[in-house]
Parts: sequence; structure tokens; C-alpha cells
Amino acid sequence: MEDEEMEKKVQQYLQRKGFRLTELALQEERNRLSTSAVSDFTLARSDNDPGRYHDGYSRLRTWAYSSLDQYKHELLRVLYPVFIHCFMDLVAEGHMQEARLFFHTFREDHEVMHSRDLQKLEGVLSPSHQEEMELARSLRQNKFKIKLCEYSYELLLQYLQKTQALVVLGVINEHITFEVSPGQPSLISDDADVVALIGTSKDLAKQINQKEVHWGLLEDSVEERMEKALAESDKVEAESKDAGTEDNKARNTFRLLNTEGGKQGASLKKSKKDKLVGATGKNVRTETSMVSVAPRVKPELTLPTTPVEVEQSILEDLRNRAQLNSVALPSVSFYTFLNTHNGLNCSSISHDGSLVVGGFSDSSVKVWDMSKIGQAAKTSSSQGENGSSQGERMSTIDEGKRPYTLFQGHSGPVYSAAFSPFGDFLLSSSSDSTIRLWSTKLNANLVCYKGHNYPVWDVQFSPVGHYFASASHDRTARIWSMDKIQPLRIMAGHLSDVDCVQWHVNCNYIATGSSDKTVRLWDVQSGECIRMFIGHRSMVLSLAMSPDGRYMASGDEDGTIMIWDLSTGRCVSPLLGHSSCVWTLAFSCEGALLASGSADCTVKLWDVTSSTKALKTEDTKGSTANRLRLLKALPTKSTPVYSLRFSRRNLLFASGALSLNTV
Repeated sequence: MEDEEMEKKVQQYLQRKGFRLTELALQEERNRLSTSAVSDFTLARSDNDPGRYHDGYSRLRTWAYSSLDQYKHELLRVLYPVFIHCFMDLVAEGHMQEARLFFHTFREDHEVMHSRDLQKLEGVLSPSHQEEMELARSLRQNKFKIKLCEYSYELLLQYLQKTQALVVLGVINEHITFEVSPGQPSLISDDADVVALIGTSKDLAKQINQKEVHWGLLEDSVEERMEKALAESDKVEAESKDAGTEDNKARNTFRLLNTEGGKQGASLKKSKKDKLVGATGKNVRTETSMVSVAPRVKPELTLPTTPVEVEQSILEDLRNRAQLNSVALPSVSFYTFLNTHNGLNCSSISHDGSLVVGGFSDSSVKVWDMSKIGQAAKTSSSQGENGSSQGERMSTIDEGKRPYTLFQGHSGPVYSAAFSPFGDFLLSSSSDSTIRLWSTKLNANLVCYKGHNYPVWDVQFSPVGHYFASASHDRTARIWSMDKIQPLRIMAGHLSDVDCVQWHVNCNYIATGSSDKTVRLWDVQSGECIRMFIGHRSMVLSLAMSPDGRYMASGDEDGTIMIWDLSTGRCVSPLLGHSSCVWTLAFSCEGALLASGSADCTVKLWDVTSSTKALKTEDTKGSTANRLRLLKALPTKSTPVYSLRFSRRNLLFASGALSLNTV
């Protein structure tokens, strides 16, 4: 009472004296103090009120969306971590009904960028579920790193200070760390890592990536021997041309294969072919000089011997190889599957493009021989009759003039198929958790490999054949040899499905891509993870190794491709251009180009050489100057690209199924 009377007397005095501004200031101060007292009471009362999470996030969301366009895209990055941890706080406190309401109210804000994570978190129905789920544990244990410019960061601080949003402030302090950069806000396309999860996983990656990687090529490989022989042959041929003793000197010099001298002599009979061989020989030497810089390493696996006829074939391919670069782009041969009725799950092409395989939802595997497509109908039917007793080679009415070999044995949808390097064997993997080995010569199933406990998403032969690797829903990758029914190695460490697998060119390592958004490199001898690549924002669907063994490309569900340096574990550059899943990647034979195939119905060609050169000259910094250059986009009419393959002659083969839904 005494305080109130004192305030009245002061106010009366100010009115009598005419101190209007002072009177208004006093009233404002009184109102501020009373409001503060009420808000303190409200906050104290609502510490356990679940509605505070809804209000805090809703106000932050409204403020972020009403910000200036120049800074809005940066400020919106804060919403997803706040949304996730508000939801998980509600679950942890046992407010399940409010948590579900909060989740479904604001889910649409993040559906585009984080749909897979949201699908998993939607299954959290109790605090115990949250503790058991690996994704939720990972989000709780690690911090989000968000990149903001200096001014965006100041705007966020001003908002938090002005509104006193304690819930949001608590989430930011506990679960978010900011990387503040001077200058103007960066565009989203400038960095694929503007919002990244860091913490224990990043610490683990840093620890793993200190291990040594011998990324070179195999010493005394078949291709290297063939290239040396071809270069030596070209040299002798050039020296002996004027003397007229081409045949004899070529035979004396070319001792690697029994029949090479004969081939060389035959090829010298035509002067036009002479010129062509000489020109392509020079091209091969130019190309291989890039690869020859790579160090040579010894194999950790016992490698199979290469038959003489295969060496002859490789030699002929090298002799006729086209040199590709940013100006000379490859010819593309696209194989389109028709009338698949959405039943085609996977496709693969043999190394010479002569065979194409498709894996189907009805558990069948079908192989098309490209040399037989377009033949007369009676020829097709006779082939079907001859092969029906074993391997069931047949031509259906729907196929007409398209004969194919039908392989049946799986009991579930087939998700992957791969030819051996020389096309004599075929591997397929299925949801029935098995891998089957087929002979393309006998048209028969040879072995059924059992070891995985869940669907096998991918299977790939090693570059030398005999060994193969598989990737499964059971979160493991496994290495097998054709002559053993049990796996040689089991690679475990991924936190979710292993979706794709790829061999290193020297066969000493395999790479795996996972739904946990990471790529790992494994030593095949020890089964140990020696590299962990973090940077993708969605599941990794495709992998490819450069011919010199130093670089790896990975493609994800969002359409982003990343090029990694295996020696350092660093990302050379993100490739942005696809608008949907990148299902397949392939390097050209000399490593100058990278081809990517996507669900957006395009094949894109990228200039790899310019970026890797920039990386070597500016090795101290990673910047957007190192970004790979898109050379050409090749759209299909309405065919998502399932598979890409560069032949040894540098012809690019592609395959996919015509999709009427995208017309």
C-alpha cells in the first residue's frame, strides 16, 4: 500500500509540474515491471507444459519465413534441428499425444529434404522406442552443424534475445553448433554440407581416415602388359615401315601372345588400317600416361590367371580405344526395355556391350544377346527350342524378334545382376537373401550362395573376376569367391542398409554406400574399415572408382554426386545437376570423364580432369573453384537410366526401362 500511495503522489506531482514525458516514462516502466512479473510466473508455471514446444517452434517458423529473402534460406536451416529435438523432447517427457500432434502439424516443412528420416521417426511411439532406434540415438548424441553468414547469425541472436524463447534457446545450445562465415549469405547450391550431423560419427571418421590407403594399380596387370606390348609394337612398326620389314619385326617384338604377331601381320596388309591403328596407338599411349602416374601395389588376394584369348581381346580393344576428353565426348548406345510393366528392378551390361541382363519382380533373370536382336522370327524360335531343355532359352510372343535367355531360381524379386569381366558368368541377388551364379555359356545355375539374413540389394564382380562383393539390408557387405559357398569376409559397421558396393581397381579394397548417408572403404584382407566419407544428405545409391584408383564417385537419392580423394578422405567437389536419384555412375577408361545416370531420365557427362588438376594445385583449400564442369546432358524420351558402362574401347553403354508414368 505504501508503494502504491508513493507512486500516486509522484504521478500527481509530475502532472502539476507539467512533466508529461517523465510521467509517460514512469508509466511505461511500471507496465514493463508488471508484465515481466506475470511472464516470470507464466514461465515458472509452464515448465512442464507440452504446449511450450509447439509455441516456441511455431514462432521461430513464422519469424524465419517472414525474414528478408536474402537471408531466409539460411535462417530456414535452423528449423529442422529444432523441429526434431522438440519432438524428441516431448517423447522423452512422455507427452506422446502432443508429440504426435506436433510431428504431423509441422512435418510438411521438412518432407522434401528429410523424408526418409521422418518416415523412421514416425515409428517412435514411446520413450523406449526412441532409445532403441539408432537414428534417434545418433541425433541425440551428435550435434547439427549449420553454416550461416555473419548477418544471418546476428539476426538469429537478436530474435532469441528479443523473444526470450527458452525452448528454442535450449535446443540450439544443446544440439546445434554454427559455422559463421563473413560476407554475403551463400547459396544452397554452393555447399552440399550446409546442414550436417557432427559429433561421435565425425570423430570416428577422423580417426578412421588417418589409416593409410594404397590406392595405386596392380603391378603387372593384364591391361598394363597389353598397353606396353601395344606401345612397343607401334614403335617397331613406325621404325620398320620404310624398310618394308613390318611383319618380321612385329613378330620378333611381340612375344607376349602366341598369335599377336599373326594379327599384326594381317593388320599391316591394309594401308588404311595401318593409319588407323597407328593413330589409335598414339591415343592409347596418351591416355595411359595419365594412369601410369599412379603407383603400383601388390595384390592382397590370390588372383586368377587370364586366358590367352582374353588377353588377345583386351589387346584388340586397346588398339581401337577412342581417346575421350572435354572436347571429344563418347558415343552412347542406349538399350531401352519395353513393356516391362514396372517389373524391371535392375539392369546391367557386359563389358563389351554384347549382353544385357534384367532382374525382375517376378524373381526371373533375363539375358538378351544384342547380336540376335532383330533376327528373323524363325531363327528366334529355333533358338528357343534348342535351349528349352537346359537354361530355358526362349523367345516369347511379346518379345517377337527379341530372343532372351530366361534364368529361374530365385524365390523373390531380383534387385541386382552383374556380368563377370569377360561375360562368361552372371551374378544375381534377390529379396530371398541369396546370391546365384549363372553360366552364360551353359545357360544354367551353378551355385546358390547363402549367408545374408535379409534382402541383398547389390552384387558386383571384382575387376579380375572370381571374387565378388554383396550388399544387404542386414547392414553388412560380404566378400565371396566363386569356389566357396561361405563368405570370405564380412564388413560390418554401417548403421543402416548397405545399398551399393563397388570394387577398387586394384582389388584390395571395396567401397560401400548406405542408407545411413555415409560411404565406407574396406580392406578386403582384414575386413577393416579404413575410410569413412561423410557429406551426403540422403541414402547413397551408386558408386564408381576412377581407373587410376585415386578417386571415387558416389551418387545419392537427392541427385547429388560427390567425388572423393581416397588418399585424403576429402571431398573434391559436389556435382549438382540431377533432379532425382542417381542410380548409376561410370568413369571413362582414361579417367577424364564421369557419366551419371538418373531417375530424372538423363545421362550427364562431367569433366573430371579439370577438377582433379585444380585440386592438386590448390591442395591446401577446398573451394567451389574445384567444382566439376558439366559437359553435356543427354535426355531420354521417358526412360530412367538404370545402368551405365564404358567399354574398353570407350563406348558408353546405357540401359533403362521406358516409363509411361513420366511421359
